[in-house]
Amino acid sequence: MNDLIFTSAGDFIKSQQRRIGFACKYLHPDQTQKKKLLEEVQRPLNTRSTTVQWLNRQTRDVAEQRLWDIMEHNIKSYANLIEYVGSLPHELRMVRLGSDVLPVYTEPTWSYYWRKPDVRAYCEKHFAPVGERARELDVRLSMHPGQFTVLASDNPDIVERSIEEFEYHVDCIRWMGYGKSFQDFKCNVHISGRQGPAGIKHAVNTRLSPEARNTITIENDENRWGLDASLELVDTCACVLDIHHHWVREAEYIHPSDDRYLRLIESWRGVRPVIHYSVSREDILIDHNPHTLPNMENLLEQGYKKQKLRAHSDFMWNWAVNDWALSFGETADIMVESKAKNLASINLYKYYKGDYNVEKVA
Repeated sequence: MNDLIFTSAGDFIKSQQRRIGFACKYLHPDQTQKKKLLEEVQRPLNTRSTTVQWLNRQTRDVAEQRLWDIMEHNIKSYANLIEYVGSLPHELRMVRLGSDVLPVYTEPTWSYYWRKPDVRAYCEKHFAPVGERARELDVRLSMHPGQFTVLASDNPDIVERSIEEFEYHVDCIRWMGYGKSFQDFKCNVHISGRQGPAGIKHAVNTRLSPEARNTITIENDENRWGLDASLELVDTCACVLDIHHHWVREAEYIHPSDDRYLRLIESWRGVRPVIHYSVSREDILIDHNPHTLPNMENLLEQGYKKQKLRAHSDFMWNWAVNDWALSFGETADIMVESKAKNLASINLYKYYKGDYNVEKVA
């Protein structure tokens, strides 16, 4: 090993190779194929789900068999997805795992199923090699509980259900062999809720399991709780900068040298941070020059609504915005949030490497 001397955590982070990841779902490169064929090719890498309504209409035996079948398929799909990501160049070995791997886990009527000894034994046995393989392939993993996980709610019942939902994710993380050290796995939520940063601090410090405290990250949103709110949490947990949310909320293209961003980096305690990156939809900014940064003030004057501008695009179509996002790659890994999933992250990677032909506009 080289004898490297780093003067700060930031220097160490800069020495690590950047990664570009995608979220939850695999798409075949040729999306022009027939739908049935695409489903057959993509199914082994993607999770399945069910609904409470469907389960409630079945006999208990039928419903439980469906949950078992989905569990088997979904854990295998995790393994297959990680094998795929592990076959990519190292800079692309990052993926967010889908939250529906064990459906209705916290739903009151059906949560009993996931506490059955044979079911838990299966999960413990089969999640473990998934995590082992991810570590062998050096694939960085994360999860993202949904919008109804509101740890900072002022409603105690909602907080209780949110903690249950977060700890469900942590059960999966624990079974995969993570949660043992700070940010060996990222499980991300928004601040949300009227209690804001104070509510997050209370949940993290008094309610979450040790593995949950090791893995939780907090992300700024585009509505009430922006970057300033995240900065109140840098001593509590690792904080994710969502650069698109920040642009929508503040109309600002924040720079990687900004003191606020550098404070977020410190919250990762030497672990390489992650930022989230998305861009407004192509069909919303259809006439916008893809080689110029959209100006929020001008867009609002033209009648665009922030609610529309915050929606994620299919691909990372704006090259000027891509240049801005990639400028964070020296100090953080980039999670691409887009409808085109791995296809979008691969295109962004090719653009970064200079392998993607970009038509220049005069």
